[in-house]
Amino acid sequence: MALGKYLKNGMIGAFALVLAGARFIPGADTHRPIQFGPATLMAGTRLAVSADETAKEGLLAKSSAAVRAFAAAVRPLSHPKALESAFRSYFAYVAAHPDEVRKPLLYFVDYGLPSTEPRGYIFDMRALTILEGPFAVAHGRGSSRTQYGTPNRFSNAQGSAATSLGLYVAENTYEFHGHTGGRSYSSIGLRLKGVSGSFNDNALARGVVAHGAPYVTAGRAGRSEGCPAMEQERARRVLPELADGGMVFLFAPDQAWMADDPWVVASAE
Repeated sequence: MALGKYLKNGMIGAFALVLAGARFIPGADTHRPIQFGPATLMAGTRLAVSADETAKEGLLAKSSAAVRAFAAAVRPLSHPKALESAFRSYFAYVAAHPDEVRKPLLYFVDYGLPSTEPRGYIFDMRALTILEGPFAVAHGRGSSRTQYGTPNRFSNAQGSAATSLGLYVAENTYEFHGHTGGRSYSSIGLRLKGVSGSFNDNALARGVVAHGAPYVTAGRAGRSEGCPAMEQERARRVLPELADGGMVFLFAPDQAWMADDPWVVASAE
């Protein structure tokens, strides 16, 4: 009898525990908050890692690898974030518009340096190697008051003759005709589509292109109408390689641009 009474009381106690535990089963009591154990918390954490976050981690890893690959060779720089801004913007645009970027080439210019210093490079972003540079690059005459120096004004406006900062997609090449010192000249030109919103989206309409120019030599660059012009021979060699799917990034330590360029800002978040 004592054993039977013990078993009966044990079953009643077990049933009470089952009822109490039901309160903590999701959906068992809709009027009470759902409580999760450690295993459920871990699963929830994993689910919270969204596809966007994973993509951002991938872009950060790629840009960090590129900075490490080039940092020692690309010197001097006008700002500690010059390369980081370029590479993050590049990889972010590639991820968003893979059909437009058909070549892993990036023409980078640091306009925070004077025109008497080599400030242009061509990077292979797949192999993480420097294909060309450093070399002299012109800035727009509307960006500086003197023929040689560091540009300090940037504009996207028609008639400004100024350099426009930001990211560009390289389009087709064509026969370029220009004038300098009262004389005309011909070179190869590369049309550029500005993709940094209001900072450079007038590039095609303004005729801002990459081209060769006689006023750019190995040691210094004169001023253009806003174009990132380079030496004639170099232009003939590298611009066809950039055409139809390469990219261009024109940098300067301009705080207003760095704070609002859509690719610089998006890639830094």
